[in-house]
Amino acid sequence: MSGPGLILYAFTISFAAIDWVMSIDPSWISTIYGLILLIGEVLSAMCFAVVIERILVNYKPMSDWLKPDFVHDHGKWMLTFIMVWAYFSFSQWLIIWAGNLPDEITWYLKRLNGNWGVIGLALAIFHFAVPFVILLSRPFKRNIRKLVWVAIGLLIMRYVDLFWIIEPNFSSTLRLTWAEVVVPVAMGGLWMWFFFRNLNAMPLLPVYDPDAGEVLEPAHE
Repeated sequence: MSGPGLILYAFTISFAAIDWVMSIDPSWISTIYGLILLIGEVLSAMCFAVVIERILVNYKPMSDWLKPDFVHDHGKWMLTFIMVWAYFSFSQWLIIWAGNLPDEITWYLKRLNGNWGVIGLALAIFHFAVPFVILLSRPFKRNIRKLVWVAIGLLIMRYVDLFWIIEPNFSSTLRLTWAEVVVPVAMGGLWMWFFFRNLNAMPLLPVYDPDAGEVLEPAHE
């Protein structure tokens, strides 16, 4: 069910991005907006998977199964999603800049002036440039103990990106209230409890996997 489920999820999160977030500013529209939030969530999911792998790699059976080749693939996926996020974000900015229409540029005027502009610059540096350069290193991508720090940093920047997208609709100056901290922690804590509950109740590896022998071969070291 994972294949059709991913397609359904892509449509669902696109509609949610438009209905829940873009509708906050009803005078503005972007046809790529849903894809930007979608790829951001995909990147977050990949980073979260790397964090979980780092936790489980100290314990069997994951310590035997998580080979450098697999960690390398996950690092490449992270690099890919970073580039796609940057491409979508830059494409949206470039098209709006080229059109130069009053009802479109207001979205960026709010976010590129004053303290909000500092957040935008931080996103360009720490959400794209720095992790992009780091993940170009093949040995780095094959080391789960190093890769996890990039994953954690990207998860933090994902929150900053959402904050930068949403909050300027309500405030012309940068501000951080208790709700911006408490609500994500509360919702994330509930989700993490549910996730680890299911993780503990189900096998970490597929039972009777016919490819298990191939995975354990030295070629994947």
